[in-house]
This record gives sequence, C-alpha cells and structure tokens, in this order.
Amino acid sequence: MSKRQTSTTSAAGKPSKPRPPPMVPRPSSSILLLSPTNQVLLLHRVQTSTSFASAHVFPGGNLSTYHEGDLIPPPESPLRHVDGPAYRLAAIRETFEESGILLALDSSGRLLEVEDATREKGRKKIHAGKVKFADWVKGLGGTPDVDGLLPFTRWVTPTNMPKRFSTQMYLYMLPLEAKDGVRKEVVVPTPTHDGGLEHTAATFDSISNWLAAAREGRIILFPPQYYLLSVLSEFIKPGEGDYKGQREEVRRFLSKTPTGREGDPTALIPWGEKVMSPTAMFMLSGDGRLVMGIDKPGPELKDSGRGGDKDRVVLVDFTKEGPKRLEVRSREEVLRLRREAEEEEAKGKL
Repeated sequence: MSKRQTSTTSAAGKPSKPRPPPMVPRPSSSILLLSPTNQVLLLHRVQTSTSFASAHVFPGGNLSTYHEGDLIPPPESPLRHVDGPAYRLAAIRETFEESGILLALDSSGRLLEVEDATREKGRKKIHAGKVKFADWVKGLGGTPDVDGLLPFTRWVTPTNMPKRFSTQMYLYMLPLEAKDGVRKEVVVPTPTHDGGLEHTAATFDSISNWLAAAREGRIILFPPQYYLLSVLSEFIKPGEGDYKGQREEVRRFLSKTPTGREGDPTALIPWGEKVMSPTAMFMLSGDGRLVMGIDKPGPELKDSGRGGDKDRVVLVDFTKEGPKRLEVRSREEVLRLRREAEEEEAKGKL
C-alpha cells in the first residue's frame, strides 16, 4: 500500500478498498479586473466546460509549461502556493486570451495599445501555443505589467473535488480617466469573449449588479467569486464617483493587519496573503443552506501557519443548476443561530 493511501473498515468488519490520495492541485491564477469606473469584468463560461460550467468567473486559468515554463514551482516546493512570477505572468496571459484586454506597458509606462487585427491574431496564436506570450508582447515593444497585480487571497480546492486548483487571485486597476473627464489616459478595448472556446460573453458591470444577479438567480457565481465580490463591495459602491478614493481604500485594506478579532491567528495574515480552502461545516437548520468555513488553507498547507478568514462564512445551496442563495455572513452570527435552533429542538423533545 502506498504511504499516501489509507485503508478503512466496513460496517461488516471487512477491510474496504484503500482511499485514494486527493488530487494534486494544479497551479492557476485569476484577476479581478477593475475598469476606469471601478466595474468588474466577469466571463460567462460555456455549458460544456469541465470547470465552473455556465458560471460567471474572473478571467484566468492554469499555468502553462509552454508559456511560463521553468518559472512554475514543482508540486513539492513551498513556492507552489505563494504569489510569484509564474502566477503573475499566467494571470495576464489568460486575461488577454479570454477577454482581449492586454495588461502590458509600453516604454513610457502606459498601457500598450495594439491594433484590433494584431490583437486578435495574437490571441489565437498564443492560445494555440504557436508563440510564447512574453515573446509576443516583447515583439510589440511592451512588457507584461506583472508589478501592477495586487495579490488578493489564494484558494485551494477541497479534497472531495475531482479537479483541484491552487489559484492565486489578483486585483488589477485599469487607469482612471484623466482629470478633465473627457480624454482618457489610454484606450481600454471593449472586452470580447474567446469565440466560444471557453466563454460566451465578457462584460464589465458594477459589483452590486453582479451580486444582485447572483442572488436573484440570473447568473451563477461560485462561492470564491461571490465571496471576493462581497468583500470588495465594502469599498467600491455604485453611484459614488470617487474612484481614486475607493481604490486607495482597497489598497490599504489588502495590506493592513489585523484583519479580524484579537486572538485569531488568521487575523495577522494580510488579505494579500490569505489562503482559503472552503470547508463544509453544517447545514443551517430551517434554512437548507450549507455553511462553509473559509479559514483553513487546505491539506497541502496544514501546519504552515497560513489561513483565511475566520470571521466570515459562506452560505450556499448547491443545486443541479449550480450554487444558489449565496450569502456571506458573520461566523459568530451563524453559530448563534445554530445554537438557538439546537436549543429549540431540545425543548421540543422534553
């Protein structure tokens, strides 16, 4: 028996088949892309996708041995689950492949402007593995803006899932409009989907609209996307035109500590370094939704001192159509509701 396999015993006392080890998480990265008016870009996944089918997701994807090559840390390396050059380059590459928005800078430090025909031809060649992304950008006189990415949590897929990922999330802020309110500093191309390969739409909208659409069942958001948008909504609100001020608040939020109540070790971890692996806690009585904890970092990072958010939990109803009735709530409040339900149930049995 492999050292990583464990055997169990059935109710009849007979040894059952060894439990296979969990799948090794694949390295991936995604970007929460803010428009010049602080809207967020989401992509609508195709129905046939093997991951997040029909859901709305942030642009991103797996690291590529062809494009990121030797930059990718091996599975046994501690750098596998840490922000680094490979994750940053892959996030920018995938965003370009999936939306057509190129997060690269020219020699003056401004976003590189590319003609539409050149852009679309490059997307196809890069996606097909006919040219390396970094080489293509260099050929246009630009460099991927890896320093413009702000780490905003990492997510490790739970072990009960057939496909697992260690996904580095980033935040990227496209340039604001110029002060005169008319001329823009750069021309930000309208996002477009990838021709139906993986996505059928690429759209900027306000965070509040995305969250409302998910609550009303008009779109599908999975817990990580819903949670991150909910957290960001505390600083970026519709109807408030101080886009620069909102961004400054977000920057302070990502780096500050503590992030929670005193005595909680995860409160000493800034948001840019938090690692979350959703864990089923219990079903909320009378509600029908699963309560998911997001404070643990996953088995690969057990005893590493890393962790996520112990103050919040995510409530979700997993249906055949996808996650429904998502909500981010205080862990303390949900635990109180559970205690009250148990007390009522105990009284009913007397």
